[in-house]
Amino acid sequence: MNKLTRMSLISLTCAVLVVSCQNAPEISSPPPGTTLPAEEMVTGPVDGDAIVEATISEALNLIPALASDSASFEIIGQIYDGLVKYDKDLNIVPALAESWEISEDKRTLTFHLRKDVRWHDETPFTAQDPLFTYEIMTAPKTPTAYANNFQQIENAEAVDDYTFRVTYQRPLAKALSTWNFAIMPAHLLRGENLDTSLLARQPIGTGPYKMEKWEPGQRMILTANDTYFNGRPHLNRIIIRLIPDLNAQIMELLAGNIDTMSLTPNQYEDKRSDPTLTEKYNLFRYPAFSYSYLGFNLKRPLFQDPKVRRAIAYAINKEEIVEGILLGLGSVANGPFKPDMWINNKNVKPYPFDPVKAKVLLTEAGWVDTDHDGILDKDGQKFQFTIITNQGNKTREQVATLIQSSLKEVGIEVRIHIIEWAAFLKEYLDKHNFDAVVMGWTIPIEPDMYDVWHSSKNKPGELNFINYKNEEVDRLIDEARFILDTDEQKKYYDRVQEILYDEVPYVFLYVPDVLPIYSKRFTGPEVGPGGIGHNFNQWYVPLEQQKYK
Repeated sequence: MNKLTRMSLISLTCAVLVVSCQNAPEISSPPPGTTLPAEEMVTGPVDGDAIVEATISEALNLIPALASDSASFEIIGQIYDGLVKYDKDLNIVPALAESWEISEDKRTLTFHLRKDVRWHDETPFTAQDPLFTYEIMTAPKTPTAYANNFQQIENAEAVDDYTFRVTYQRPLAKALSTWNFAIMPAHLLRGENLDTSLLARQPIGTGPYKMEKWEPGQRMILTANDTYFNGRPHLNRIIIRLIPDLNAQIMELLAGNIDTMSLTPNQYEDKRSDPTLTEKYNLFRYPAFSYSYLGFNLKRPLFQDPKVRRAIAYAINKEEIVEGILLGLGSVANGPFKPDMWINNKNVKPYPFDPVKAKVLLTEAGWVDTDHDGILDKDGQKFQFTIITNQGNKTREQVATLIQSSLKEVGIEVRIHIIEWAAFLKEYLDKHNFDAVVMGWTIPIEPDMYDVWHSSKNKPGELNFINYKNEEVDRLIDEARFILDTDEQKKYYDRVQEILYDEVPYVFLYVPDVLPIYSKRFTGPEVGPGGIGHNFNQWYVPLEQQKYK
């Protein structure tokens, strides 16, 4: 959700214990310890081998306009390209566009496209493709959560086959980074019904990898694009296995059946000094570009009083979550940005743990325990609600349990409902069918709070599913998006963060550390500001260490 291109492998978690080799790659392995004769040894980057990843949740839709889940965007990031992309240091650099010009009034972007790009079906890539992407993203019938950035465009045109120009109604701060979005194929989707298109499961992109096979409920295999315009990736295949349990994943890792996974804090602490693991695997740690939160459905009567939401914020011990559940592998969140980001309002502090203050606020809001059963009530209604979160994410389940225990201490009874990922999105969040949710968001590199916080984004399938509405926040977000001076822009976003602190539509919980582990076969993994996958196409396995032929 709210995703970028592949900047890091997603931190995934699971629920059903499945330990099996039935889904192992259909590729032969040399005997353990096999080495090549000296005359066959090759130094430097070479092609070959595969990387086998584990995931808890299967992709739902691989048409970029319709994707809304992290599993889908991980695949999209390998199959499609944008006109631009982010480099290791989060600078915008060329991708499908080899260069661009920005007009003096900052309203017009002219992209000069590469002439050597072909879609996976060998059709040439032209300016008709970004033009079509603009058209489909702004079409009223397209059920996408990401339309608004494109709706700021006043005119889009294919000047010629390799020149694409867009003019904005007024200068948009993130205009250039908008075109990091995956470009879709005009020749395959124009005139098609996106809801029934085969490209949802059989995508055709321009990217470094092609879809080779999708075995629903088991695995997905991507194969290297030999004619990729930016150079063929060295790894022949990416194999994504659906293993919906982290204990099963770690067992498969130890057995050598997968090459990478994201560890939980408990697994990281348990395994980081284990020689049986560190002999064969490299462990990494870096702050995620994401935060986790407890969000309230603001249409539920229970949560319409800000005093109640503040009370819940005081009742939850965020430090205990970071130290006790994350084992110190993260930090307390104070808002919708990472604490170390320039856009973060450092004057907004996390709500301290203060159950006494919580009880006072609940009493002021009219919630008292009139029948002395330990649960607050008001006008004959008990203070009871359900927290939902997605199946398989053990950290979120533990966080929900801690919140349940904390709120019990102040007289609030909480139930927890764990839901399979696809149903969690489609039947609960999209339909606003919940009381409260423990979830996380990826933080956009370019600050823009519109899709999550603007009141207009609360329709089914959009991202403001908690139904937050504040006229001042709407105005500040609307104006900040068009301010090019970052110091001035920050004043607007600082004020938004102050309002969110006061109104507590979310209890911001924590920014986790990402804890990926990779086989030492792979040469190339390095952590940058955006994560560990920025140079993935340059990763390789020395010939003598290659496992899958």
